[in-house]
Amino acid sequence: MGQDYYLGIDIGGTKTLLAVFDPSGKLVFEHKIPTPRDYGQLMSDIGAALHKELGAYNFSHCCCAVPGWIDFKLGIAIGFGNLPWENVHVKKDLETILPQAKILIHNDAKLAGLSEAHVLGGTYRKVLYLTVSTGIGGGIIIDGYIDPDFANFEPGQMQFDYQGKPMQWEDFASGRSLKERYGQLASDITDEKIWREYAQLIALGLEELLATVQPEVVVFGGGVGAHFEKFKDFLEEDLNAIKNPLVPIPPLVKAHRPEEAVVYGCYDYIRQNI
Repeated sequence: MGQDYYLGIDIGGTKTLLAVFDPSGKLVFEHKIPTPRDYGQLMSDIGAALHKELGAYNFSHCCCAVPGWIDFKLGIAIGFGNLPWENVHVKKDLETILPQAKILIHNDAKLAGLSEAHVLGGTYRKVLYLTVSTGIGGGIIIDGYIDPDFANFEPGQMQFDYQGKPMQWEDFASGRSLKERYGQLASDITDEKIWREYAQLIALGLEELLATVQPEVVVFGGGVGAHFEKFKDFLEEDLNAIKNPLVPIPPLVKAHRPEEAVVYGCYDYIRQNI
């Protein structure tokens, strides 16, 4: 294939998605591989997939989405969220696999937020994106760009006094905690009582974020965010019940592409860094 393509890599806790985009932003091919527990094996599997399944494409740029903290200067992923890897040289390792491509790395939630902000088409200047899945991640997008002051923003790590002990927000309000508490995945929960209770837990953290960030819109994505319509009304009720006149409650919306926002964000980030 004569033209150059862009590669987006979304490293998830159980699977890694490789997405091929043409320069216009069309997703032309995607391939999933299981995410192994060994980091070296993951890099080997990515290399094998690029040789076998994606060998027909010539990549000029690659953006890798990492679920954790990043040292952008050194291209090192300091932590990988729910994966047991620390201080790994993601950028350098991908440069070895794809020597012809410019390699970029960023946090997965920030990239998802970037994509969703672009979908909104400039309607809002400041966008708060929350991904609610195994954990809770987030991104702040201002004027269509990831806010560099919040490049390692991790809302799920906010501490609360919950049931008499200090806990991180994602430890009682994430998709993981939802499954642990009720024994069901978000996709299987139809009981409004459960969603009402869950909305209260989301509201607890969101109230703090609204006061701190003061976004013009909040977008919900991720595995639980994909079911936002099931708890949206309850969440709005809870926020209005504790409304502070100095903290406006912005529109709350569901992500346009809750499951694929990350790789589309990879494309957007590449375009901004060409």
